Amino acid sequence: MSSAPQIQATEEGDDYYHVRFRDPDQFDEIRTPDWADEVGDSVVEGSEVRTGQAEDSDEWLVQSVLIPKNQGEDRARDQAREIVEKIND
Repeated sequence: MSSAPQIQATEEGDDYYHVRFRDPDQFDEIRTPDWADEVGDSVVEGSEVRTGQAEDSDEWLVQSVLIPKNQGEDRARDQAREIVEKIND
């Protein structure tokens, strides 16, 4: 099983906890693809997964995961980590 990258920050928004795994500045493009949201929804309904692609790479990496705020911050971090592990498998 692949492990998730380390969480860099967790920010509280109006509706979500924004769990950041990678700095958005390292990417030229960031998207929220449907396939990643399907993986996210399999862990927690209503989550969003943002992926990024660097200019010199064809690989898309998880930049951050948004978890509905009703989950609580600690649980949001655990669920975000679980989503990234499922994507990396």
